[in-house]
Amino acid sequence: MVTPENLSGDTGGRREPLRFDQDASATAVDMDTAIVLLGAGVTAITHPLLYVKLLIQIGHEPLTPTVGTTMFGRKVLYLPGFFSYAQHIVRVDGKMGLFRGLSPRIMSSAISTMVRSKVKQAIPAEQAEHVSNRDDLKTSLRKVMKETSHEMVIQCLSRIATHPFHVISVRCMAQFVGREVKYRGLFSSITKIFNDEGVGGFFVGVVPHVLGEVIFLWCCNLLAHFINTYAVDDNVSMFSQAPAVRSYTKFVMGIAVSVLTYPFMLVADLMAVNNCGLVAGLPPNSPIFKSWLHCWAHLSHKGHLFRGSSFFYRRVPVTGMALTEE
Repeated sequence: MVTPENLSGDTGGRREPLRFDQDASATAVDMDTAIVLLGAGVTAITHPLLYVKLLIQIGHEPLTPTVGTTMFGRKVLYLPGFFSYAQHIVRVDGKMGLFRGLSPRIMSSAISTMVRSKVKQAIPAEQAEHVSNRDDLKTSLRKVMKETSHEMVIQCLSRIATHPFHVISVRCMAQFVGREVKYRGLFSSITKIFNDEGVGGFFVGVVPHVLGEVIFLWCCNLLAHFINTYAVDDNVSMFSQAPAVRSYTKFVMGIAVSVLTYPFMLVADLMAVNNCGLVAGLPPNSPIFKSWLHCWAHLSHKGHLFRGSSFFYRRVPVTGMALTEE
């Protein structure tokens, strides 16, 4: 006999999975929204730092170096650090000038979050044999490679989707050199690049950028795996805190590998500005490069492959000169 209680129970039993799916979907959306907002905040806070870095990368040095002496008594020229450079930007453009090119970077951060979320839904971590949990530290190299491949797909798709906004942001910031106003709003910049260079203009420098991130990812994961598996031994007394040591291995490897892959990021930024009509990307400020390999060769010849990698204690050795402090 069908009673109201039975009917209600049957209906509730059939609808519960739907409610669960809806709750899970809502939770995922809320999480993505929180990540987007957090990413926008972090992007805004760190933008002045990256702005100064970009100007140093393209070789713009508007401030006169100061003469100093190293601890060994050698005379050197000290280039302005971050704070001196930032103060110069404020004097020229005001405090809001430190946030030139911010809106494309915020858009890039939001799109990156959405792309990563969609790819993770399409390729769940379980299928990629995620192996970062503590219970599986002695995992095989095969599983580590599968996990890294999964991360690589996410990173590559995210970079390709957001690179057009990276190009716009870099060009907005590079206008500081020649005081141009060619790239102002986000949508007007998109229209200008499309009209002047076509679709290819949005992807200048994408190859070294993607290549650098792929090399970083593989080197970081493989080095961390080998160190955790073969160097950190639970039976050795000095590694009595082996789990704690392993938790920091990937972080430390990331710092070390990022130094080695920095030239790829530098070349990508220079190619984004190169020969785009801005003073910063034209002679005499910069040669016109035929390809990113040409740019790499030029920087290597000049010894500038790590230009902009440091914000402080940027010094140029003085040889064959007698310098005196004023």
